[in-house]
Amino acid sequence: MPPPPAPVASIAPAVVPASAPVPPLPAPPPPAASPSLPPKPVLAYEPRRRTPAGSVLIPLTAEEIQMYRTYVGTGTRRLSKRKRPAADDQENQVSLTEEYGEDAPRVKRSKDVGLVVDHYNARPEVGVQQRRESPIIGLRNFNNWIKSVLITRFAHPALQASPFGRGKVLDMGCGKGGDLSKWSKARVREYVGVGGSRTGLDIAAISVEQARGRYEGMTRGPRFEATFAALDCFSESLARAIPPARLVQPFDVVSLQFCMHYAFESIVKARCMLENASRWLRKGGVFVGTIPNAEQLLHRLDAIPPGGPFSFGNNVYRIRFDDQAHRPIFGHKYYFFLRDAVDDVPEYIVRWDSFIQLAAEYGLYPVYKKEFHEVFEEHHDHPEFGPLMERMKVVDAEGESQMDDDQWEAANIYIAFALEKR
Repeated sequence: MPPPPAPVASIAPAVVPASAPVPPLPAPPPPAASPSLPPKPVLAYEPRRRTPAGSVLIPLTAEEIQMYRTYVGTGTRRLSKRKRPAADDQENQVSLTEEYGEDAPRVKRSKDVGLVVDHYNARPEVGVQQRRESPIIGLRNFNNWIKSVLITRFAHPALQASPFGRGKVLDMGCGKGGDLSKWSKARVREYVGVGGSRTGLDIAAISVEQARGRYEGMTRGPRFEATFAALDCFSESLARAIPPARLVQPFDVVSLQFCMHYAFESIVKARCMLENASRWLRKGGVFVGTIPNAEQLLHRLDAIPPGGPFSFGNNVYRIRFDDQAHRPIFGHKYYFFLRDAVDDVPEYIVRWDSFIQLAAEYGLYPVYKKEFHEVFEEHHDHPEFGPLMERMKVVDAEGESQMDDDQWEAANIYIAFALEKR
């Protein structure tokens, strides 16, 4: 029997014209009012303990509190700014014309996109030890556990049922490759990572190059073929950057983690994102992701007295709206800050009903939607996912957590979802 082919890692700059997706349709009419019902109460974070104690939280010492007041971590050191050439706007317009024809909307690279790209590109890749020193390490570990649960429950079965072998994954907004080890454990045969810095908007390729470097440095787990490409996958077809040979066989899984909300700047971007997610996904394949909980964010916004300031949060995170009145279905902007991770960058509300209505036009239908605290409540006693919490350092061997109340509140502004292509 001949030996298996060697793993491949590549940057694919080839430009291949794509067939035209479904033209944009008018946005659905806005709801008459904000959600009338408050979000469900957030469950307490109480993992099972092996030793008796009054709380799962480890109180910070006075010295730690003082340190975290000013701690920014190595990862927040910004690289020197690179001025983006004006030609980018022309290139984006050319690509949209190829996609939509002469009736393509005139799109200029928005200031918000530039802010997001510059922010995430400016965050260098740091080592494991430096990540462990983050003041939000408990939150980071918990979010990783959530993604592992989501991938194991919904991506693994789709990969195992693949008619093409061990399965194929499209990671849109792959960032610096933080989920590569999860896909390695899923024993995928082929991986395609697109975008960068978790936003799917990074055409500068800095983060994608870091993801490629992380892949090449992997020493544990089964190896798989990997292709990386820098592409604005919310404005351009995947076929513009991925070689045709990599798209002949459809994907079994598409993953969009903590970045899909950037596509909801406009209905055109949301449609392009769904076209890329669905077009090369096989029937029976799954689309998994994590997004902010619009219902909770708008409920918190409604609770602010008229006149503002229209912001809320705690020492770990803060969300700021410009006003309470202007609430478009697409392009409803707010600014998000997360300590040692996100520096007040623009993001967009994802109304779940509007998302699902639009996704159905691309053959994608929901099979799972849970707030993060519900995912925890559902799985922390599971025979596989319970012990996984300890292995992923969400809790230690004694059941103690590194998450404090502020981190727990920050975690629960998100929901996890899975859609199936039919």
